[in-house]
Amino acid sequence: MLDQAKISIEEKLDELLDLLETSNLDSEAVNKIKTKFNLAVTRVEFSSKSLKEFEQLDDLSASRLELAENLEHLLSQYQLDSKVSKKIVIMDKLVKVSVIIIALILITLGFGMIIMPAPPYFEMFTIFWFSLDDGVTLMDLIALLIVFSGVYLFITSLMKINKLEHVK
Repeated sequence: MLDQAKISIEEKLDELLDLLETSNLDSEAVNKIKTKFNLAVTRVEFSSKSLKEFEQLDDLSASRLELAENLEHLLSQYQLDSKVSKKIVIMDKLVKVSVIIIALILITLGFGMIIMPAPPYFEMFTIFWFSLDDGVTLMDLIALLIVFSGVYLFITSLMKINKLEHVK
């Protein structure tokens, strides 16, 4: 398959050379073609050099966790300066910040549900009675579940942010 690709590339290059020889291009057009060709060759060289280090990820005996850590390490070393990668980084940061905001809202909502008095029809069922008039209701347990899910989201997003800052 690689041999066929090399043959195809050589054929296309020969066709290009024939076209350039037979066409009457001015020097400006030739310089544009030369610049475009040189940029394409540079991209291929960069990708082939950088891909050699990624080939170590082909080790089938390694666990998925090791492969993921190696990939994360390689991706953090190769900072690609392109518009696409910048957009990905910005979107990743926005997602992490939005998760932190959602976590804080969930924590506030849960504590608000616990602290603020609810109408009797909203209190549902009492699970554990402290006295005849007070106890832990199903609504309190739902509020605690909301608080704990907010705390979980907050802690995990902070850990991910700290992990990314240590890699850089």
